[in-house]
Amino acid sequence: YIMIRSQEISTTASEHLDESNNESTERDSEGEEKKMRKKALPMDCAPAPNEKLKQAQKMAEKFIKEKEVYKANRELIRCVALTRIIYGDGHWQLAQAFTNLAHSYLILQGLPAQAIEHVESAKHIMLTGIRTPPATPEDKREILGTLVTIYFTLESYLSLQKAERLMEELQELDGRVIMGLKISEKDLVIALGRTCLQQNKLDFAISYFEKAVDAVISTEGDAAPELINLYQKIAQSEQLKKNHERAIAYLLQAHSICLALHKKLSVEAAQTGLLLGKAYAATGDQQHIGK
Repeated sequence: YIMIRSQEISTTASEHLDESNNESTERDSEGEEKKMRKKALPMDCAPAPNEKLKQAQKMAEKFIKEKEVYKANRELIRCVALTRIIYGDGHWQLAQAFTNLAHSYLILQGLPAQAIEHVESAKHIMLTGIRTPPATPEDKREILGTLVTIYFTLESYLSLQKAERLMEELQELDGRVIMGLKISEKDLVIALGRTCLQQNKLDFAISYFEKAVDAVISTEGDAAPELINLYQKIAQSEQLKKNHERAIAYLLQAHSICLALHKKLSVEAAQTGLLLGKAYAATGDQQHIGK
């Protein structure tokens, strides 16, 4: 369902490179970056664009691991410009580069407006271009993974549903083991749960949050910090359904984990305790209110 043709898009490589000048440019990292870029290259020849792209990708991964978000973003911008030079305006790998940049803005920097701007460019390439079908299974995996990230970043309920279907197709392709995907199944179901909660689709919200709880417990155990927020989201959904007792049960689990992770008089414990107190009060039961 992906046909890609060469079509010029509005954002030029020079504009992206100009944008990089606004990012962090601390001098203390320049020497290290230059060393990494030259490590695999002969000293007497200029690197080809594909070598520059590999180095930019490597630097982006390094900075992401080190939580140097602005430096990572600068490298991802370089990746967009270099990918355009190598593959042209209509290639799915340019869409992938735009998607990686959008993911950085959304997840690393919390800037959804900038993320959507870049992911729309990626979506435009994927949906309006023409190209022969993916040459290898690996190409197909990369394209499907890019589409998952595109629809995840767009954040609407319909887009997230598309991402969910693409995730299922990827699981079938990879025997239910997906490697190297930016968006995990847990990330996706949490986003779907939040969106359903915002739209008052409460049964769907609870179902998605419960799937996320199962995913967290299976990998991190039943006392993982991430469970606190998930149990609170389920409790919020149950409260909106007037299921106060069920909401209290989930908030008790959240409070219990918080007390195990933090001191009893900590801010975190106070916050979960306050939500629990409000839930007791919402029942109107004097026995609960006195707790």
